[in-house]
Amino acid sequence: MAHFEHAKTLLAVKKSKDAIHFLELAYKDAESLSEKERQETLTVLAPLDPTLATQTPEPAPLAHGDVPGEPHHHLKIENEYVRVYYVEVPPHENTQLHQHDHDYLFVTLGNSDVINAVRDKPEVHLVLKDGETHFTRGNFAHIARNLADAPFRNITIELLKTQGEAHNECGDIIAGQGAAICDPPFVSVWDDTQFETTESKLDLVWIFSKKEEQKDTVSKLAFLVVGLEGPEVKIKVKGRPPKTLHAGEIEWFDAGSDVQFSGEGDSNRAPQFLRLTFKDSAVNARH
Repeated sequence: MAHFEHAKTLLAVKKSKDAIHFLELAYKDAESLSEKERQETLTVLAPLDPTLATQTPEPAPLAHGDVPGEPHHHLKIENEYVRVYYVEVPPHENTQLHQHDHDYLFVTLGNSDVINAVRDKPEVHLVLKDGETHFTRGNFAHIARNLADAPFRNITIELLKTQGEAHNECGDIIAGQGAAICDPPFVSVWDDTQFETTESKLDLVWIFSKKEEQKDTVSKLAFLVVGLEGPEVKIKVKGRPPKTLHAGEIEWFDAGSDVQFSGEGDSNRAPQFLRLTFKDSAVNARH
């Protein structure tokens, strides 16, 4: 609201032209306010510049290609299947009003307390746990307001293919739909399917053995992994140096990649990570 306060000061000393300039900047500030605060701001601004009251702020896009976007969404991976963003909103700050054109998944990094303010809908208060993952249909604009004293961080995965029917398996990914109770089998690596659409499948992968016992390590499909908090996960890709997948890190693997995952778990917690697989990538890999 600094621009608004500056505008009021200029009006007080009769510098109306300069004040109008700062009023316009104040209106842009209003994009990041709650709907109630925005309306209160515009009520004050309207008598000074009536055109402002009839304007509707345009939502910012998310970055893609060479197009810049909403500044809290940092584009990390972009291909024909996904755009993946690392999102960070400082304590008690907001994103800009921004547009989601595609269905997407988000993975919460750390505990979060946010307001999801979707344009033309009631605001929703979300208290999210570290690692909590959800699926959302696209074609809407919203503002995320961080209520917490810590940064709000997540990985947002925009799904560029039409996803079709979507349903939960063992995870509560689609809120309110319910999920199955899935007990781990007696295996060294468990692919705990959380959620599935016509085009993609999300697994929570648990590594129960410290040994590299995976036999079929060549992936027939392209996939993306997201690191979660907990014991370290080691990635060994044929032809590349080994690396560690840390919490919040993302890695993309094309169909045909020869990949092994291993971990150094303890008696209290097995290493785990999320794997998002793309079903039609095998067709593309053959061409």
